[in-house]
Amino acid sequence: MSSTRTSDALSGAVSGATGRLAARGLTLSYEDRTVVHELDLTVPDGQVTVIVGPNACGKSTTLRALGRLLKPRGGSVLLDGTELSKIPTRKIAQSIGLLPQTPVAPEAITVSDLVARGRQPHQHWWQQWSDEDERAVTEAMERTDVSALGDRSVDELSGGQRQRVWIAMALAQETDLLLLDEPTTYLDIAHQVEVLDLVRRLTAPAADGTRGRTVVTVLHDLNQAARYADHLVAMKAGRIVAEGRPEDVVTADLVHEVFGLDAVIVPDPVTGSPLVVPGAPWQAAPTTEPTPNRTSASASATSTSTSTP
Repeated sequence: MSSTRTSDALSGAVSGATGRLAARGLTLSYEDRTVVHELDLTVPDGQVTVIVGPNACGKSTTLRALGRLLKPRGGSVLLDGTELSKIPTRKIAQSIGLLPQTPVAPEAITVSDLVARGRQPHQHWWQQWSDEDERAVTEAMERTDVSALGDRSVDELSGGQRQRVWIAMALAQETDLLLLDEPTTYLDIAHQVEVLDLVRRLTAPAADGTRGRTVVTVLHDLNQAARYADHLVAMKAGRIVAEGRPEDVVTADLVHEVFGLDAVIVPDPVTGSPLVVPGAPWQAAPTTEPTPNRTSASASATSTSTSTP
């Protein structure tokens, strides 16, 4: 795959994408260092979009800009066709929920109290708590399976439990769009799967046919990204190299171009999604210790024995 925006195979899927959240010509910088260059992205509604790429390629920076935590140097982020910079903060908080990579809970706060903080964008000074708030918190805790933990301190929870509680808080915010920055960081494999299974379920339509949530997440593990994503975005050096369905994006050429890794792509035996198997396995370096010369050693021994009186 070339280093262009998309390959010919992907261009149709990308050009037909529609969604409430989009970036147009987005350029992001930290002081004088440009991190993201003129990025165009449309987040498909009701799907899981996963952004992958090597360290420091601009993944998390892009996610922060999509949640208006970072002001663009150039271009814009649009919500329903309107620039985020022109939308009131409360309105954005009612539409977009963002969970940072390492959120910190107030000391000794209980699970119920933390989840309830997700309702702040919907509250007013004259009405601090309502039946609607109570319903939203209850449903969020049930959906993330943390209801039984309500009275426990967040500090006491395992990594997987804690991450589910944070997601519950984001769900209580009742936004259609959810941005998650590396939600599996510091979790063991069992808890990673637990969290990603939950993320996957969030996009499922409701019983009444209502479309599920739209999720954008950053992941480091390419195999997990390919397994859980509907829409995969591969970035390198602040630019999108390819995007589309995982089976179209994850190729040996793409993995080599973006990650500098020689790999073989095979079907996941469980899901059929692309599975990246690194080529050239690690091998121990051959020993440099010289092997004794058997002929010389034998000759030396013979010489010694014949010269002995």
